Amino acid sequence: MASHGWIRRGTAGPAGAMLAAVALQVPVPAVMAQSEIVYGLDTRFTDNARKASTNESSDLETRTYLTAGYQTDPGRCNADFLGTLGYSWWQDDTFDSETFAEMDFQGNCELANRLYWEAANQLREVTQDTRQSNTPNNRTRKNVFSTGPRYLWQLNDTNWFNVSARYENTEYEEPEETDSERYTGSIAWDHLFSSTFTGGVSLAHSQTEFDYGAEVDVSSARLTFQNRWATTSLSGAVGVSEIETDYANTNQSSDGLVGELKLTRAINPTTEWYANASRELTDRTSTLDLRFGEFEYNLRESITVENTVLSTGMNKRFSDSSALNVDLYAYRTDYLDTEETEDKIGFNVRYSRQVAELTTGFISLGFDQLSYESDDTEDEVARLLIGAEHQATRDLSLLARIGHDTKSSDVASREYDENWVLVGLEYRLR
Repeated sequence: MASHGWIRRGTAGPAGAMLAAVALQVPVPAVMAQSEIVYGLDTRFTDNARKASTNESSDLETRTYLTAGYQTDPGRCNADFLGTLGYSWWQDDTFDSETFAEMDFQGNCELANRLYWEAANQLREVTQDTRQSNTPNNRTRKNVFSTGPRYLWQLNDTNWFNVSARYENTEYEEPEETDSERYTGSIAWDHLFSSTFTGGVSLAHSQTEFDYGAEVDVSSARLTFQNRWATTSLSGAVGVSEIETDYANTNQSSDGLVGELKLTRAINPTTEWYANASRELTDRTSTLDLRFGEFEYNLRESITVENTVLSTGMNKRFSDSSALNVDLYAYRTDYLDTEETEDKIGFNVRYSRQVAELTTGFISLGFDQLSYESDDTEDEVARLLIGAEHQATRDLSLLARIGHDTKSSDVASREYDENWVLVGLEYRLR
């Protein structure tokens, strides 16, 4: 896919509402609207298309796609969009030929002084059963649309209230998956203790209604904070949360400590380090799997979950224009209705370097260990990817990649080995 270096303008959360509100009053340099459209075509040969443990079969997958991005000038209304729409077909019909798509959209308009209406949409392909291999038959599209008002109420120069209401609709492409509608209300008080430090209190309540009749209510109260130094940014929240499920005259509830922490630090002008931690009570139609790229819900398990996420990593640029990216992560998902627990730990490492004037090469390594408590089994997945991109003209790039994926498991039927080769091109239309 085409790469974009645009800075996304996200909506400030409760911990950052004060600093965001202050920033609204500070003039910023003009930023021109940006737009880009890229056409892509690639073909991938695999020697084990179904990722099967026995009777492996090879196939050729060809994809054609358009990637478009758009970002408006800063103003009364703002929009940020990046999306891909394409079509994939298999030469030997290992899988059905079908369209594929992904999208990120964020937008807001200031309807009146400090009164905003916001909208967002996220579309991704997600895994249905985390124990099975990641093939087209084990994926479905997940679309999350949300919209609602937000009001920033200034009490004085150091105290603000951030009040918001949100409607969220989650839909899956596969009819057997559970769709939902969520209604969320929150109020946060933020105090500006200094020019760099903000702290406050946040209260929130959400009600989620599922298409088969179940209802999940989540209430939370948190202390929030955000601080910025010359080279470091730290933000987070800590509090308590209660989740309650009501279905078929049966009521279940759980409560516990929840929170989140985000830390980024510029070690030097070419090196950045980050660390994230999160624990929350929610349901599996939430956006946690979209916010953390390696996190996956098992859509075959219960709807209410307790999620714990830990991740850290480093981004390093070298003087020869090469770059190193390292990501480590650990996820735990406790499905509250079934008492099933899944754990995932892993890492991704990517090194890229310019090997010629117009050619960049890269190598990527990845490893995941997955544990399932219900049957006391473990899976291990390893990935190796080597690729190159050649800038043939100002708008045309040629792509080549080779990869090897392997999975070992306590259950023999879940194991596989796959080798694949991809060649393609991308052409910038505008």
